[in-house]
Amino acid sequence: MASTVTGSSSERVAQSSASAVLRASTDSSSAPLTWAAGDLTLTVGTDADGVARIARLDLGGTAVAHPEAPLPPAEVGLVGLGRSWSARRYADSATTPSLLLAGSETLDGACALALDSLHRPTGLAVRTVFEALPGARAVRSRTTLTNTGEDAVEVAWVTSLVLAGLLPGAPLERLRLHWADNDWLAENRWTSAGVREVLPDLHRAVHQHDPRGAFERGSHGNWSTDGSLPVGVLHDPVTDLALAWQVESSGGWHWQVGERADGAYLSALGPTDAQHQWSTELAPGESFTTVPVTLAVSAGGVTGAFAELTAARRATRRPHPDTAGLPVIFNDYMNTLMGDPTTAKLLPLVAAAAEAGAEVFCIDAGWYGGVGEDWWDGVGAWEPAADRFPGGVDEVLDAIRAAGMVPGLWLEPEVIGVRSPLADQLPEAAFFSRRGRRLVEHGRYQLDLRHPAARAHLDGVVDRLVLEHGVGYFKLDHNIDIGSGTDREATSPGEGLLGHQRAHLAWLDGVLDRHPTLVLESCASGGMRVDHAVMSRAQVQSTSDQQDLRRYPPIAAAAATSVLPEQAASWAYPQPGHTDDEIAFTLVAPLLGRVHLSGHLDHMDAHQKALVAEAVTAYKAHRASIPASTAFWPLGLPGWEDGWVAHGLHDAARGSALLAVWRRDDDDATAELALPGGLDPASASVVFPRSSDASTAQAPGGALAVTLPTRWTAVLLHVQARPR
Repeated sequence: MASTVTGSSSERVAQSSASAVLRASTDSSSAPLTWAAGDLTLTVGTDADGVARIARLDLGGTAVAHPEAPLPPAEVGLVGLGRSWSARRYADSATTPSLLLAGSETLDGACALALDSLHRPTGLAVRTVFEALPGARAVRSRTTLTNTGEDAVEVAWVTSLVLAGLLPGAPLERLRLHWADNDWLAENRWTSAGVREVLPDLHRAVHQHDPRGAFERGSHGNWSTDGSLPVGVLHDPVTDLALAWQVESSGGWHWQVGERADGAYLSALGPTDAQHQWSTELAPGESFTTVPVTLAVSAGGVTGAFAELTAARRATRRPHPDTAGLPVIFNDYMNTLMGDPTTAKLLPLVAAAAEAGAEVFCIDAGWYGGVGEDWWDGVGAWEPAADRFPGGVDEVLDAIRAAGMVPGLWLEPEVIGVRSPLADQLPEAAFFSRRGRRLVEHGRYQLDLRHPAARAHLDGVVDRLVLEHGVGYFKLDHNIDIGSGTDREATSPGEGLLGHQRAHLAWLDGVLDRHPTLVLESCASGGMRVDHAVMSRAQVQSTSDQQDLRRYPPIAAAAATSVLPEQAASWAYPQPGHTDDEIAFTLVAPLLGRVHLSGHLDHMDAHQKALVAEAVTAYKAHRASIPASTAFWPLGLPGWEDGWVAHGLHDAARGSALLAVWRRDDDDATAELALPGGLDPASASVVFPRSSDASTAQAPGGALAVTLPTRWTAVLLHVQARPR
């Protein structure tokens, strides 16, 4: 991405091939610094005191942020200083008036801009880096604090991104805010409201003060998406300008949208003192860097903003061969073996999965626990149970390979059961603790991956299973919420938790460095840890543990708001007792993402097996387009109880789209679906199931009318571009 920097002649120096250094004058009359990253332009000025301020953010010359009272590149809350206005808002900190701009430079050939400020009373140096993302109208930012003073400094919170004057052409009454609640079995539940519904008008002119509140979403404990997704969108329905953001943290995070005199502001952070029991003490010479936050901008509304976030996620994820192949995964767990695998149960499933077209066969939970044993609180060694596999687990793994599939295993690496011998063999410092007492949750101890013994244990497990048993796929689960963290070797529990989570990310990187073709699936009781920190490394994300096929459509349909379509694995669990409509209903769920196939395929009749194979064949025919496509929602983002649910993938380069459509318990047999521009409703055709009685027609206004005569049915459609 081409990036340029301009400023007054007194600020500019010669640019080398790698970077340009800018010395910004504290003279408020000097020209502001501007940094262009593709269609986005960031303008930074200084006030009369020499404090840097984010003056403007433009998309193609149109302001998407233009505050009258700009905020600094970062807001910092220091213990002993606090805020200048007492409120639950991460803006207007008391450090800001003394946070003087010290300089700036471009990095990575001007693809990143670094702004340096110094808090003179404490000697705290603050560097905020804005990074341009190739192929995306998006900026990624983070802040690094370094104590250059003589005394320790304790930090209670620090922003990764803070920006005021959002969508300045629109009054707050016109803007809409979108956010998602996220719970076990009920993930990706998007809601929107007018900004004035969540930020009531307090008649600021009378009180002469900003509000004390803000609209907030954040995490709880060590599951990053238990309660909410770390994603939000602010939209102007009149101009269709939209801002979307994501906080890239696998643990503590917080974002808020609030009102100032000049409109709406956004503040996005990692863990904080108030929400996550996080603080960090920086001794002289020590540094701390926040989690990244990505801000995407679009003139194409909410759908366009998610498309830009999708491009940003693709630009910042780890390359992996899995992305090109998107193999079909069979997993024995959901509504099938449910944690009770044995050789006798698995071998028929292996044959049936291969016949259906699966390319990976993952043995899920239970393979390490004795038959009839309650293995939950005894996990940790990850050795196959002899009585489950009389001929050894390799008998099953070899059968999987012989059937043309990659063998996989389920692991829960971050925990040790309280009954496991490893609970006494590993050092005490390898576990989470609080005031010297080891933490326990649901019969498990939490490993602290900051400790080398914890990492060595997990490396040994993974390397043994890969090198000795030929495992090529791991489903990495995490089923406990250990709370705010560990205070061992940490200023606060939240600091210990963040340190562990960063060590976990480094461990994932290390595993993939040693085994570059190994595929890692991220799971945390389904969708309790769906964040880009993990998913910039893992290849597959489990979207839910939901076992009711009638409840799954809104989860699958909205998954691309938080994770890439080519990573989002939704379950399809057809059963011998299902009708053809029920089999098709569940099979449609993963066809625009990653296929997580399960079910007792080995007990199905020939007709049912053929229907499953038809879905897999249809998926393989179009899966190459998924990593190049962006999601859209023809009926809007789905509600949990919506009678009709639909989502699509638009491949603009190929001039086509795929749509998954479900009619649930709705009286209307026909729904009208809005299509992206350029697509021809008259070209719609049924991809799966071919026996569907669905019909399509062009509705008035250019929408696609889809008729499903029967409740609880689903269909996958293909739509082509209009003829030129």
